[in-house]
Amino acid sequence: MSWLSDIHIWWLLLIGFFAGLMDAAVGGGGLLQIPGLFSALPANTSVPAVMGVNKFASASGTCVAAIQYTRRIPVPWAMLLPAAVLAYICSYLGSHVVVYLPTAWLKPTILVILILMALYTFLKKDLGQIQRQTQLSRREHGLGLLMGALIGFYDGVFGPGTGSFLSFIFVRFFGFDFITATASSKVINLTTNLAALCYFIPNNFVIWHWAIPLAIANLCGGVIGAKLAMRGGSKLLRKGFIILLCIMIGKFALDLFPSVLN
Repeated sequence: MSWLSDIHIWWLLLIGFFAGLMDAAVGGGGLLQIPGLFSALPANTSVPAVMGVNKFASASGTCVAAIQYTRRIPVPWAMLLPAAVLAYICSYLGSHVVVYLPTAWLKPTILVILILMALYTFLKKDLGQIQRQTQLSRREHGLGLLMGALIGFYDGVFGPGTGSFLSFIFVRFFGFDFITATASSKVINLTTNLAALCYFIPNNFVIWHWAIPLAIANLCGGVIGAKLAMRGGSKLLRKGFIILLCIMIGKFALDLFPSVLN
């Protein structure tokens, strides 16, 4: 496959940076990055190749964000580690399904998810503002395993919004505050990304001259996003996240329905 034009390279780097920033701060980076890849990469790029490039970049950003968060934010390792292992296994199994997904079905689904996530982010203004003081129960440990398996499989099959879904689960079902939920989600999200790469890399679905620049941009965004979130910048980032989602909804909708411009 050929190198991209200068315009597309800059678009790719911009998407990678903001996807890494948003994913580290509030989750949902894949909702920006995957549509951005479909827009920037050549039209004949296969779905597995797009997903492989996305996973490599996402793993880089998520790794640096997870390290920053867990150094400063206490997370429930006793629940997270078994859930992360199960998420890894299920993500690896789910990644095998990607080759059966037609682009015609995938692109409209991404657009719908973009819209739903934008609405959800806009409406849930005060979610996760109270810090939990009690220990997790045995039932919650079991729930963590179940959620790890389900989210892991979803991330392997599809991926966009995984971080946001995880954060929502930790806030809604475990009573975590938003920062703890985000830190916890990075641990599991990192393992699911690595699991998917164990499938994509051996099968040559990672196009390195696209994946490496995107990963660097994603990593830089992840560093800044995690620092901003831990300094109390989540409210500002939430607004930026909604704006960027709206931009991507418009751009991806025009890609799907070019006749609107005529």
